[in-house]
Amino acid sequence: MKIAKLSLNGLLLLEAAPFTDERGFFKRSFAKEELLKFGVGFEVVHINHSYNKQRGTLRGMHFQNKPHEEAKIVQVLKGAIYDVVVDLRPDSPTFKKWLGVELSEENNKQLYIPKGFAHGFQTLSENTLVEYYMDEYFYPECASGINYQDPATNISWPLEVSVIAKKDRELPNLK
Repeated sequence: MKIAKLSLNGLLLLEAAPFTDERGFFKRSFAKEELLKFGVGFEVVHINHSYNKQRGTLRGMHFQNKPHEEAKIVQVLKGAIYDVVVDLRPDSPTFKKWLGVELSEENNKQLYIPKGFAHGFQTLSENTLVEYYMDEYFYPECASGINYQDPATNISWPLEVSVIAKKDRELPNLK
């Protein structure tokens, strides 16, 4: 597994190196020892899946408030997404900055997202299946988010939004 630091403080791009032969392929999706080399101690407590029927579907921008902030690793098992994070850590040099990365079943890329980031994605293909490794349990009372069209972040989404949940559409702007 290759790991590279990205422009937002603490964000990592993970890339699996599949072994292929006449049977198909084998790849490692999670390597705790490789993350430790980058100072990341990640303990998986949940593995979640998000299935999205339509191209252009937008989910986000979500996070959990303290004391239950969550880090996650996101990968695509089927299809492709434009995965977006926003740094919400006031003391970070990249506070309020966003970054988008294409993740797909073909490119074998994953995104490690530290605590203190809002996260969302837009599907680039139909019938997309996204997998999340979470390091914290879900606490509904700590669930929050910011609006995907917030002028403070000015995220540039690649497609027109075809489907978005009412609760995501009505998330507040960053204050």
